[in-house]
Amino acid sequence: MQRRTLLTLGGTAAAVGTLVNLSPEADARSLLAALQPSPRMPVLFLGHGSPMNAIDDNTYRRSWQALGQEFGKTLPRPQLILCISAHWLTRGWWLTGMAQPKTIHDFGGFPQALFDQQYPAPGAPQLAQQIAAGLRPPAPMAVGLDKEEWGFDHGTWSVLKPMFPQAEIPVLQLSMDYGRPPLEHYQLGQQLKALRQRGVLIVGSGNIVHNLRATQRQAAADQAYDWALEFDQTIGGYLQKGDLAALAGFQSLGRVAQMAHPTHDHYLPLLYAAGAVDASEAPRFFNTNFQSASISMRSVVWG
Repeated sequence: MQRRTLLTLGGTAAAVGTLVNLSPEADARSLLAALQPSPRMPVLFLGHGSPMNAIDDNTYRRSWQALGQEFGKTLPRPQLILCISAHWLTRGWWLTGMAQPKTIHDFGGFPQALFDQQYPAPGAPQLAQQIAAGLRPPAPMAVGLDKEEWGFDHGTWSVLKPMFPQAEIPVLQLSMDYGRPPLEHYQLGQQLKALRQRGVLIVGSGNIVHNLRATQRQAAADQAYDWALEFDQTIGGYLQKGDLAALAGFQSLGRVAQMAHPTHDHYLPLLYAAGAVDASEAPRFFNTNFQSASISMRSVVWG
């Protein structure tokens, strides 16, 4: 059995399951027989910010609740949710492959009420295997299945629980290989696009600006550093114009990008979401403000 090591920014490591061997014929569109064809699902990028947003009665939580209520009404209801969270960083790419993923409380220093939160949405092991087999990360890599170690970290459950509180829709998490260049993350996101025709809701969960070293907890939502505003507005401009390929070149923005992302784990989920949409799809922005002056909460719906 081949093993790989999971990485988190906190430095913890865990072993995960067997790699899926890809065949040249593998194709996500033909393998997802268990999912019915559907109207094209939207794609979301959600600025998740503080874990406390999951339980505080604030603008962010209420916006996620309102968005969730659109599904089954103005938006088609998902058959499956595929989430790419800023908080699962790995060597290689991995999909959660367990039937009952655990709720992970990957933070510290918060009230017990936050640690008490659970999100018991089912996994989808067979679909995870099919999706993994249909994805083509850079050779000679393959997408692995994690059958026992991970689950739903707070980048996933903190936004999905307000949106879909019944936890009835199966959820998969896709990890991110933090050692690979941003363009490869965008290109893998492009491969997810076909899943939208099979009832799969793709959710990127991170933040367009995320610098915890510079937080000012008493700052109002309309207060932010000049570099935070500049980076957020620049990226928002790319999104508005449909210049999605430009997102992968964010590091060329120099000091502004370095200040906005001392580490770019919270930016990478945006590349997966943007990769899964067409440039002609107009973005719908919400939560276009900041937490603690250095965390952009800008969120996007396409489709």
